[in-house]
Amino acid sequence: MDERRSSWRCAALVAALALSGAVTNSAVAQAPPGEPLAQGVVWQPDALHKNPRGTWDKLGVSHLLVQWTSVDDAVFVPGGKSTAMVHAPDWPRIAAEPWARNVIVGLAGAFDETWGRAHVEELAERSRHLVSVRPPVNVEGWYFPVEVDPTWNDMTRLRRALDRLPRPLWISVYDHSQLGAQGFADWVARWLPADVGVFWQDGCGASRRDPATARAYADALAEHFGPERVRVIAEAFRPNRRGGFRPATAYELAPQLARYQGFKVYLFDGPHYVSPTLVDGLLKHPLRSSPGLALEVPSKRGSGQDS
Repeated sequence: MDERRSSWRCAALVAALALSGAVTNSAVAQAPPGEPLAQGVVWQPDALHKNPRGTWDKLGVSHLLVQWTSVDDAVFVPGGKSTAMVHAPDWPRIAAEPWARNVIVGLAGAFDETWGRAHVEELAERSRHLVSVRPPVNVEGWYFPVEVDPTWNDMTRLRRALDRLPRPLWISVYDHSQLGAQGFADWVARWLPADVGVFWQDGCGASRRDPATARAYADALAEHFGPERVRVIAEAFRPNRRGGFRPATAYELAPQLARYQGFKVYLFDGPHYVSPTLVDGLLKHPLRSSPGLALEVPSKRGSGQDS
């Protein structure tokens, strides 16, 4: 317990320096020896990935974000919807996993983002029912899986939906509109309820930005809302030459994760992309195995633009 507190204090110092602007883009800070590269993992349940297994705890992961417990006509908790096809995971086994000690439970979502936004009130109502049939895990919060970016114009309807959901509550945000770090944080601040936290999707998996720019976005969000209301989703995939996506390699993912030290970082997503082989590769990577390796820490303003 004392070691964890010491590690967190070191990581918090790195974040505080970045947020205060006390260092510049060329400054460096020492990575705390033994600091985990990730604290959380995301699980996106589907029919083929309804019983996740992994070794993510080797990286220090003890938090699980379940993307949803109902999506379209599938449900992953008994009693979730009478007309849906139930894919019941082994929730007691999942609850006992070391990487799932603290669980943020996703509510009702849709694979089609456009449909989900158009029916946000309906999804909120489905979500209210799902809370009553929650899975038997250590619930630390709830996640509403209708993802938000600046192309969504009707934020009044979203706020009404969020107001109907339980707390602690989280949503995820991303920026495909190239607003830049400060512009994006300002936009989120205009509509985000004061008691809702955000997961920032870094965009590195789809090559929309580099990790340094993604870190600048996270810093800008934390500057607005405080670091406890901001967590980072690190995309653990990369474009495949033949279309679709493939798992990131350790040499692609380790520098990405190291850039976000000081934030709670969640790997997206574990069952699809972060295999035991990749975990072992991350543990052997020089950023992990060389104590005191220097890392750049961006200033609070950063570049503020996508690469």
